[in-house]
Amino acid sequence: MNNFSYTQATAAKEATGRLKDQPQAAYIAGGTTLLDMMKANLTEPPQLVDINLLPFKGIEQTKDGLRIGAMERMNAVGENPLVKSQYPAVSESLLLAASPQLRNMASIGGNILQRTRCGYFRDEAFPCNKRVPGSGCPALTGDNHNLAVLGVSDTCIANAYPGDLSVVLAALDAVLTLENAKGKQRQVPVTEFYLLPGKTPEKENVLEPGELIVAVTIPAAAHAQRSTYLKVRERSSYAYALASAAVGLDVQGGTIRSARVALGGVGAQPWRSREAEKALVGQPATEATFKAAAAAALQGAQPRKENAYKVELAQNTLVRALQQVAGV
Repeated sequence: MNNFSYTQATAAKEATGRLKDQPQAAYIAGGTTLLDMMKANLTEPPQLVDINLLPFKGIEQTKDGLRIGAMERMNAVGENPLVKSQYPAVSESLLLAASPQLRNMASIGGNILQRTRCGYFRDEAFPCNKRVPGSGCPALTGDNHNLAVLGVSDTCIANAYPGDLSVVLAALDAVLTLENAKGKQRQVPVTEFYLLPGKTPEKENVLEPGELIVAVTIPAAAHAQRSTYLKVRERSSYAYALASAAVGLDVQGGTIRSARVALGGVGAQPWRSREAEKALVGQPATEATFKAAAAAALQGAQPRKENAYKVELAQNTLVRALQQVAGV
């Protein structure tokens, strides 16, 4: 691990100002991902800015919906009674992630920013366009069994987004509040926050240098209250999704009035499927409808030899999640 300095910020402007002056510095809250990457020499920030004292906490229902401070810990949000009752998919996604020890440390903001678990990216012995632009992507022809099939490019298929919470946030129209070094805030929908790899896989999101995630807001809606998150993985605990589905439905008289669908484990970002939603709205809540929606969700998939199984797995996962929410 490289040498670095450490400072603790007591105000947002202090924190953002330090990263504006030293762009290679990094924020640290729970540190559950950052420290692992530093130990593996995947990132070498010259300075760590501790943001745990910043006032970005709180879990409350506002006129705009559920507002969660970015410094809240994953377990606290997942176990919160308001979240469990009104936004069940949010709670489920958090409590299915990692281990209790990590969930008690990891912040919501840090969870949103976690990076790919591609073995080539995580091992500095291999070239990687995400880590060193222009060096190549061995995953294209190598071990790609757990990598993305949606939103990939010829420069990177490693960017299978590994998180759970952001899949639900993408499905439920969540908006991030970001704050820069001047104290100005802007609102960015989660569906616009992450970037597809394209020709620049090293650019993963729209954060500007020094910008902080302050809060997450999830609009209140019938499909948010009637929602679930289903995760399929290689083992039953502490494993990343091979495929997952976040769904929310508003069903009245057996007909789907509104629907929200996002997939995890298969996309280069939390994958909102408006194609699946279009196939659901106005249709009866039946298995046939759900299968048609699942086919629509994966119609643009670009699988490789070792990850082709993910297409069928994601479709089946989505159908099961829809059945679970609809009660059919």
